[in-house]
Amino acid sequence: MSEISISEAAKLKGVSASTLRRWEAEGKLIPERTENGNRRYDIGQLLGIKPDNALTVGYARVSSHEQKEDLERQKQVLEIFCATNGWSFEIIEDLGSRLNYSKRGLQRLIRLITDNQVERLVLTDTDRLLRFGSELIFSLCEHFGCEVVIINRTEDGSFEEHLAKDVLEIITVFSARLYGSRSQKNKRIVEELRDVASRL
Repeated sequence: MSEISISEAAKLKGVSASTLRRWEAEGKLIPERTENGNRRYDIGQLLGIKPDNALTVGYARVSSHEQKEDLERQKQVLEIFCATNGWSFEIIEDLGSRLNYSKRGLQRLIRLITDNQVERLVLTDTDRLLRFGSELIFSLCEHFGCEVVIINRTEDGSFEEHLAKDVLEIITVFSARLYGSRSQKNKRIVEELRDVASRL
């Protein structure tokens, strides 16, 4: 059933019935009326309505502690871009591989999107999210009416270079799990892999 009552709609959105009536008065939300005059709300239309305090979220991520400078650079780019556009914003930062779906910041971002709290998501580039799951996040954004803004849309490098980078990252992650991310054996394997990848 795509239409629900005002009490069900208020529960779905996490707001009061009076807020729904205010949105109606402001033209944000136009419910149908039954023969008895009761309001009926379309679920799809409800999901597209953002609360007054909806966020612009900038998401920054790096894979390791050694990339702290890159993380700070990403945050600075996001802050300048959002401020220049006049958006009130929050920056979520993460530390972890693009293959890791359990990163704290990513989990928070997904919760905010699915709670309909994000008006737009801003990324420096698509690589900041996930290697094999970015499309899923973008689909969630589309479903919940969240705009996606990617500052740098250029794709540098050939298919082979991207493939080599992906393989290196996959092996690095599994090596770290086997030997520990700070072990000498893991560091040696990673350096050898980087040397091979640089010659491809």
